[in-house]
Formats: sequence, structure tokens, C-alpha cells
Amino acid sequence: MVSTFPNSYSVDLSRVRLSIRTLQPQLVEWRRRLHQQPELGFQEKLTAEFVSGKLQAWGIEHQTGIAKTGIVATIKGTKLSTEKVLAIRADMDALPIQELNEVPYKSQHDGVMHACGHDGHTAIALGTAYYLHQHQEDFAGTVKIIFQPAEEGPGGAKPMIEAGVLKNPDVDAIIGLHLWNNLPLGTVGVRAGALMAAVELFNCTIFGKGGHGAIPHQTVDSIVVAAQVVNALQTIVARNVNPIDSAVVTVGALHAGTAHNVIADTANIKGTVRYFNPEFTGFFQQRIEQIIAGVCQSHGAKYDLEYWSLYPPVINDARIAELVRSIAEEVVETPVGIVPECQTMGGEDMSFFLQEVPGCYFFLGSANPEKDLAYPHHHPRFDFDETVLPMGVEIFARCVEKFFS
Repeated sequence: MVSTFPNSYSVDLSRVRLSIRTLQPQLVEWRRRLHQQPELGFQEKLTAEFVSGKLQAWGIEHQTGIAKTGIVATIKGTKLSTEKVLAIRADMDALPIQELNEVPYKSQHDGVMHACGHDGHTAIALGTAYYLHQHQEDFAGTVKIIFQPAEEGPGGAKPMIEAGVLKNPDVDAIIGLHLWNNLPLGTVGVRAGALMAAVELFNCTIFGKGGHGAIPHQTVDSIVVAAQVVNALQTIVARNVNPIDSAVVTVGALHAGTAHNVIADTANIKGTVRYFNPEFTGFFQQRIEQIIAGVCQSHGAKYDLEYWSLYPPVINDARIAELVRSIAEEVVETPVGIVPECQTMGGEDMSFFLQEVPGCYFFLGSANPEKDLAYPHHHPRFDFDETVLPMGVEIFARCVEKFFS
């Protein structure tokens, strides 16, 4: 990851073909329309109607209603005869955040906002569909463009896979991008192997014995037990994980007690686990429960632990990652250029697609502090520099052409 941003944010778009550069006004219009009507996971009715309406108007074959609101568009090249199939994935959902930006395209849905760039992802995918449909003679094979619901939760990738989006015809490889305000405008972050982390969650209730704060010997203090559990959980990464590996155990919530002089009967702990190495699957759940059980036993407390895996790690195929990297080098002309070791402990359900077929998920830098467009993802003032939109279309189009060549 880059630690500092460049002094200049001028991006050379001359490597983006003219036919895609001229799509910029439409890309911005689509993105802003989507931004004004954000919808939560599996509720993307207006978004799906908008996407389907565009595809239908352009005469692009597509299916709707997949995993409730998902859409798959199919575009066949005519350059050569080949059975190969490449998929492009874009997520459509928004977040339960009240937008604080004062812009003409501000969210019109109270308490819901596109605070992670999915409106841009959908606009780029639409632009790619339009361009490929207009230039079918420039590529061989079949392209499936997957408009996915519910990436932010509870996860739309797995239901779409179960509904058969990677079948009939069978997908050989898949690519996707994430606009990324942690990178300067136009910069591409791409690497083989782990790009994003597995996401696991836990919720633990500790049952003690409440009582008067002045008579603690008659109680089992759930807060004291919870505090020791929180401290002990920090030893998992420090003492059970190889320092060469990366992992995180974070307690994000601790709730207990109601009064100054009352020892709490129960305490609730909520947290998350992140890691890159798939070999850790199942390890943290087992270790966390061992620690909680041991601490509770030593104090005479009991516990109830809920633990679940949300998304596996995003693991890029080396061959497809090299394809994307080579294309990025052809397209990107920025002060920073390509960032090959870009990783984050954030999670993404693109990982489910990558478990099924080889592929590559990559970051496309979208931050521009000169325009006050560098707020982090999931922030109520998140926004990005729309100059990035045609760059996304260009990278996707070139990946299609080169994949089938």
C-alpha cells in the first residue's frame, strides 16, 4: 500500500480509447442516478430495474431476479469461434448510513447511502456491457456480466452461484474491481494470492451472578470475567499465529451493567476475526472458545458463544492477476502507477466466486484530496473522483480482448 499521496492528481486518459472516453457523461449520469437511489442488500429493486432497463434498451440478453435482485447479462464476441467464457462481477447494494455530502446527487433515501463505491462499480459494468455490445467484432468468446446484490451483507455472491450464474455456459474465469479511496486516482492495486481477508464474527454472552457492588464476594462479576476474556483474546495472534502470517482479532463491543453500585449479572462481547491464510479456517473459532471457556471456568461463570464465518479470503489466481496487471500497465498513467502488494483486512464476498473459478479482484484508486474526495469507505461523506469511471471500463474491455486472444 502507498503511505503517501502524490502532489499532483492529473491523470492521463490518452490511453483510454476515444470511444470509451466519450462515454464519460453517461457513466457519470448513471452513477449519480444510482447514488440518489441507494438500496440495501436484496432490496435493490430500483437499481435492478435501472440496470435491466438499460440492457433491454441496448438489446443485450440478460436474466433478472437471480438471488432476488441479481442480474446476469450475456454478450458474445464474433471475432473468432471459441467456447471460453469470462465473467465480470459488479456489486449493487448500499449501506445503512445517513449521507452528509451536500451534492446535487445526494441520496434521496433517508438512512441509506452508497458509501463504498458500488454505484461506481455498477456504472462501470454498465459501460462495459454497452461498449462490448457495440464492439462484438473485437473479441472472441462469451462475456457474462454479473450484477450482484447484497455484498455488504448478508452476501449475494453465494446465492447467485447456487442459482447457477457460473453455468450455462460455464465460466472459465472471473474478474472484478473495487474503487478504492485508499489509493490515488487511477492507481491500480493488483496481486496474486490473498488480496482481502476472511471475515468471521462472534457474539459471546457471559453469565455471572449479580449483586451489590459493596458485597462482591456474593457475586460472580461478569464484567471482570469479560475484561479478562478481552485481554486473553489478544494473545491469540501474538502467541498462536506465525508472525509471518497476518491476522486480527478485534473486540468491537462490550456491554454490561446499568448502575454504579450493581455488579452486572451478564456481559456481552462482540467481535470479528480477519486472516489471509485459508489454513486458519476453523482455528480461531476453536481457540476463542477455549479461552472463553477457561476464563469462565476459573471464575465460576458460564457463557454462550455464537461464531460464524461470513466470507472466506479473496484469493487471486496468479495467471488472471498477471493478465490484469499487464493491462493496468497499458492503461495507467499516474504518479504512483501499479501497486503490486496492495492488501487489506477488509472482506469481500467476491471470494465465493474465486473459490469456484480462477479469477482476479483488484483495486482501482479513486481518491482525489484536491477535490475533497478522499474520505474512507463507509464514511458518511464518502465520494470519489468520477474521472476513474472510463478507466474502469477500459481495463475491463482490454481484459476481455486479451483473455480471448
